Amino acid sequence: MKKYTYSATNADNPNKWWIVDANGAVLGRMASQIAAALRGKNSPLYTPHADLGDSVVVINAEKVTLTGRKMDQKLYYRHSGYVGGLKSITAGKLIEKRPEDIIRFAVKGMLPKNSLGRKLFKKLKVYAGDQHPHEAQQPKPLQL
Repeated sequence: MKKYTYSATNADNPNKWWIVDANGAVLGRMASQIAAALRGKNSPLYTPHADLGDSVVVINAEKVTLTGRKMDQKLYYRHSGYVGGLKSITAGKLIEKRPEDIIRFAVKGMLPKNSLGRKLFKKLKVYAGDQHPHEAQQPKPLQL
C-alpha cells in the first residue's frame, strides 16, 4: 500500500479574517506575525506554493512604535525614474504623512517576491484610525 503526502490547494483555503491593533506594537515584530498569517504558516495545511493564508485588517497604524532611534534614522527610498531622482523620507515623517505605508512596506518585505507574494499582499488591509469597513467579515483578534 502506497502512502502519499497530501498537498493542499487554493481551494482548501477557509480564508479567516484577523484584526490587529497596532497601538503601541513594535513594527517589525507585528509585521512578521502578520506576514505569517497572510502566508498561512499558522495553519496545519500550510503549503509553500499555495495561497492558504488569511486576510488581515490592521487598525491604528499611526500609533505603531519603532525601537531605538529608528524614527529619525531609518530611511525609505523611492526613485522617480529620472536622473538624480532618488528621494528619501524618514520613518517618523512617513508615519505623519502616510501611516499605513510603513506597515505595508514592512509586511511586503517579508512576503515572497513572486506572483504568490503579490496575491497575498492584496489580503492586507491597513487603516490609520480605529475605524474599518470590514465588520461584515467578523474579524477575530490576532494575538501578537
